[in-house]
Amino acid sequence: MNPTTPDGRYVVVKGRLWRCSNPALDERERQLLVDELMNARRAVKAAKASGDPSEMRAARNRVQAAKVKLGERGPVWWDDGAPDLNRRMAKNTHYADWYQSLTVERSE
Repeated sequence: MNPTTPDGRYVVVKGRLWRCSNPALDERERQLLVDELMNARRAVKAAKASGDPSEMRAARNRVQAAKVKLGERGPVWWDDGAPDLNRRMAKNTHYADWYQSLTVERSE
């Protein structure tokens, strides 16, 4: 399982930070948005198979819209002024010591 930063803002995948969904979303709304995201990702797969550029553009726009509504892209969902570190390597952020401690734990 991929670790989540102590503040719950990011999940770390292969050393890279990926913004988590907004925890303030109620469970029903979050599930509807996740369902839409999965449908949009299937539409991207179908568009790749069809080779239709307009179908691909529409499908990718659906993925983007779902991710923004989930809080994974677009404006950050926290309000303390902390910067968005989405897609940055954990070792190059203020999470570096925390992330290093996980790496040490796994190697022991």
